Amino acid sequence: MAHPVMWFEVLGTDAARLRQFYSGMFGWSYGKNDPIQYGLVDTGEKRGIPGGIGVTYPGTRPWVTFYVETKDVAASLAQAEQLGGKVVVPRTQMPDVTLGVFEDPEGHVVGLVEAR
Repeated sequence: MAHPVMWFEVLGTDAARLRQFYSGMFGWSYGKNDPIQYGLVDTGEKRGIPGGIGVTYPGTRPWVTFYVETKDVAASLAQAEQLGGKVVVPRTQMPDVTLGVFEDPEGHVVGLVEAR
């Protein structure tokens, strides 16, 4: 598969409440180190993809999304715009990942993860 789904994410205004909800719903637990209000999900299973639950990026609304791997986040964001989408988070390098986020023409949020 050229573009596998790599990550899922649930972002909202009250990260602690969201984590409590999903813990009660699915039995998920979260790492104790939470300096940016972003809990890494431990589903307790070997199958499935990893994810996180946290607060929204500044100026954005709450969302649930998935992240797709791509060779070049900036090029993929440009392609999304050419196809009628809107960049929400430009190519951003973080300690463990390079990512970007866009909305499709109907406002669905999709994340991109740059392949290493």
